[in-house]
Amino acid sequence: MLIYTNENNPAVLKLLIAANFSGKNVNIKVVNANDRAIQEPKHLPYLEVNEDSIIFVPNAAVWLLMPPSQEVATVASEWLEWESTILAPNLAHVFGAGSKNDKLKSSLISSLDKLNKTLGSSAYLTENKLNASDVVVWSTLYPLFIDNALSKEFLSGHSNVVNWIQNIEQNKQIKDALSTFKISSGGVAYQALLNGAKYSLVTPPAPENVSNQSPQHQPEVVTSEELEAAKKAWFKGGEIPKVKTRPKVVLPLNTEKNVLITSALPYVNNVPHLGNIIGCVLSADVFARFCRVCNHNTLFIAGTDEYGTATETKALEEGLSCQAICDKYYTIHKDIYDWFNISFDYFGRSSTPQQTELCQDLFLQLNSNGFMFIEPVEQLHCEKCNRYLADRFVEGGCPHIGCNYEDARGDQCDGCGKLVNAVELKNPRCKICSSTPKLKTSKQFFIDLPKLEPLLHHWMKKSAPGWSNNAQVIAKTWLKEGLKPRCITRDLKWGVPVPLNDFKDKVFYVWFDAPIGYMSISKAYTENWEQWWRPKPDYKITLYQFMAKDNVPFHSVMFPACLLGANRGYTTVSHIMATEYLNYEDGKFSKSRGVGVFGNDARDTGIPSDVWRFYLLYVRPESQDSSFSWVDLATKNNSELLNNLGNFINRALVFAKNNFNKTVPEIKPNDDDFTFLALCTRELKGYISCLEKAKLRDGIRHILSISRHGNQYMQSNQPWVLLKGSPEDKIRAGTVVGLCCNIACLLATLLHPYLPDTSDVLKKQLNIANIALTPENIEIAQLLPTGHQLGEPAPLFAKLEPARVEELKKKFAGKRGDSPLKENGIKSDLNVLQAEIVKQENKIKKLKSSGAEKKVLQAEEMLLANLKKEVQAGQKPSGDSKNNADPVEVKKLEEEVTKQGSLVRKLKEGGANKTEWQPEVSKLLELKTKLASLLGNPIADGQKGKKKK
Repeated sequence: MLIYTNENNPAVLKLLIAANFSGKNVNIKVVNANDRAIQEPKHLPYLEVNEDSIIFVPNAAVWLLMPPSQEVATVASEWLEWESTILAPNLAHVFGAGSKNDKLKSSLISSLDKLNKTLGSSAYLTENKLNASDVVVWSTLYPLFIDNALSKEFLSGHSNVVNWIQNIEQNKQIKDALSTFKISSGGVAYQALLNGAKYSLVTPPAPENVSNQSPQHQPEVVTSEELEAAKKAWFKGGEIPKVKTRPKVVLPLNTEKNVLITSALPYVNNVPHLGNIIGCVLSADVFARFCRVCNHNTLFIAGTDEYGTATETKALEEGLSCQAICDKYYTIHKDIYDWFNISFDYFGRSSTPQQTELCQDLFLQLNSNGFMFIEPVEQLHCEKCNRYLADRFVEGGCPHIGCNYEDARGDQCDGCGKLVNAVELKNPRCKICSSTPKLKTSKQFFIDLPKLEPLLHHWMKKSAPGWSNNAQVIAKTWLKEGLKPRCITRDLKWGVPVPLNDFKDKVFYVWFDAPIGYMSISKAYTENWEQWWRPKPDYKITLYQFMAKDNVPFHSVMFPACLLGANRGYTTVSHIMATEYLNYEDGKFSKSRGVGVFGNDARDTGIPSDVWRFYLLYVRPESQDSSFSWVDLATKNNSELLNNLGNFINRALVFAKNNFNKTVPEIKPNDDDFTFLALCTRELKGYISCLEKAKLRDGIRHILSISRHGNQYMQSNQPWVLLKGSPEDKIRAGTVVGLCCNIACLLATLLHPYLPDTSDVLKKQLNIANIALTPENIEIAQLLPTGHQLGEPAPLFAKLEPARVEELKKKFAGKRGDSPLKENGIKSDLNVLQAEIVKQENKIKKLKSSGAEKKVLQAEEMLLANLKKEVQAGQKPSGDSKNNADPVEVKKLEEEVTKQGSLVRKLKEGGANKTEWQPEVSKLLELKTKLASLLGNPIADGQKGKKKK
């Protein structure tokens, strides 16, 4: 692990100390806080766990490395929150920035008073031993303690704090951290803290209601305009907008915002893994649900991509017809998406009569408009299989200079990453029968993209600004290099036939055929599909398409070019939302090797679909590749869902049940309450802004910030204490709880796009209908009036235990002995494996010379290591062969060995002659030899007769 920090930053101490206690080795890299090379969001210090896992919040890293016991976790987390939002910012501004703000100094003294009072009854903050809460607070206060002048001014009269600091300083792990990273005293250290963390200014706490149990929250500064807007919104009154009921068939309306959403059509040649799910359907689902909550007229359609060589390859592998493969995997995909709560209006498939009709019709229109031409193409033909070989059915040596990769496909080389023309492969071989194909000429249709390029340029200038950044970069790169004609037909059987007499033995290539599936699936959904895809002039349709980045060229160049060339007023995409790739732990997902979690696996873990949705969206690879991590999944579930979001909602509703008879109490807000509402309104605005731009990962962080504000607000006001006070205090307690119930109601709506099941459960607990958002007027009104009857509260989330997480991590880490090179169900023999090792070594050399990313190299080197292990395992008797033995036969032999062994013992113990028992011993040895051989452990010469030790 590696800590990135600026010089003298005391926050490094907390990371080093936590690492020392956890036994983890960490290194430190000192950087400039303004260095462009450091990771966003450029706050220091941060902890790089590995190349794919970075923790930007120091306290979160401390929690991961040194988690407190469950009994004190809630109180400990409040101390961490207090340190990061109150103590550290105050110290940084007062001493690091030399602030003259007397309120900040007063706030700092109040904080020290609070700390001193807590430590008066305990040697540590939260339990009878040092834990994460002590580490973070101690590390932040240490520069103040070692500065004689400041210590005298601020720590005089705080003897409990001084004794606590001195006591902790004697700990070995603390001493090791102090010797590893030197910090200066006072202002120098706090200036480094301020420069690294970029703290916002905070206001001092109110002097009353100081608790012994946990720190008091101090609200952030809000403007007078924000405060006034919060008051106006709260007292506005009027009817709360409700979400409209979805019609059975959604059609465009000229009076509403019409949003058409698609997610990339997945191939039906495999089970989708988590990366596939977040890359298209889950991301599209969150956006669709958000649009519906905003009462936009929304249609979300998708389906499976069923034509092409991928389907034919899978059919050959499983010994089924192409149609049977499509039927099988369509059901698998649909069941998985149903479990993940993907809210398609219609989930269809591309192997339908509607697909054939629309695909042929678009081709004929493009041909009629002069954007098609015929050209003879040399193709590889396998005489043994009596078929032309599509790109995926031919392999051979890469034709590109300097690349010696021997397993390049007919369309792309995985060694150098470049596109390949199948006829240029060196020593080509048929993937089905391994024989050498021959070149034959076949006439094919090409779409004349150079002719369409001016139309595409003009269209893209208008559309591209609404795309994700990677989609813009990919599309502009294609145009910059200049478009070339693309062949759109193939000599295959499974696909949409070309509707011309001389070409009926050909089908359309998948890249031309597949995107038309969006229209054909819409047609299967409703006969009025053209209202979405060829709208009337006064109907505006906004099309959003969600996909992983490898699908961008087809959606940004190919499909729009075809629609523009048809000149029929088709709806073209306004927003292409492309993700990068989600990796699994330290490598890639692999179904054949049992590496990674696939859709059906997620369901079988017993972890609720909402938790999977939350985590995948939390790590959504929006601007760069990200990784799934079991440890991080558990950490985020336990800290963010359970201790933050779930804790706030449950505390509020349980308090209302126990003290106000499950009703919303009278609410008489003051300025502190409106400050709380103003802060939540900020987050609400951020949430809506992010989701309107489909920045889904950031949107979920705004939800968590609202609940974090809620926890701080409740902890600061302590209604459980107020209830024991005067009548005015009791009214105040009711106000606090009533406001928290209202924020829980807001969260129920905000959660719906992300965690639909949780949202529904929370709405039931709140006893509310589906409340709508109004993006054009973002404010927080009183959603639950005084006297509103609440439902029965219950925890929304459960803890993920470390033992269960470790069990699941091992389960999906891959199976020893599984070959990563299995093709068509045939296991590679040792000679093939040796050859694959040579190819893999050449591939790694090529990647290194081309400057490939370190994580790419690591994945390929891991594959090489697995290949070598498999060869080693194959060169000696396998201890796992018992797994292949007939269990009935094994059991029978074991029983015979036991019976024969008992007979031999009885004869010997009874004093029988050797001539009597010797033949029975021979029978016993023969039985043992048979059993050992069956189990894969044959008895070597010289072993017979030896006793087991």
